[in-house]
Amino acid sequence: MRIWDTAMASSTDSSAAVDEEVRRLYERYQSAESDEERHEIALEMGKLDGRRHAEIYAALENE
Repeated sequence: MRIWDTAMASSTDSSAAVDEEVRRLYERYQSAESDEERHEIALEMGKLDGRRHAEIYAALENE
């Protein structure tokens, strides 16, 4: 297995975990009972999105 293949497999595993976390946050957002609760969940979603972008940029720099 080449280095690129290993990196892609690792990235895919990481993406699957992030996708699961996004799904969980979205379900929590949909069932939230107050604007305050939705706001807190939206902040968590933003942090997750920031981490995801950081991973993408790091991977691009390593190409």
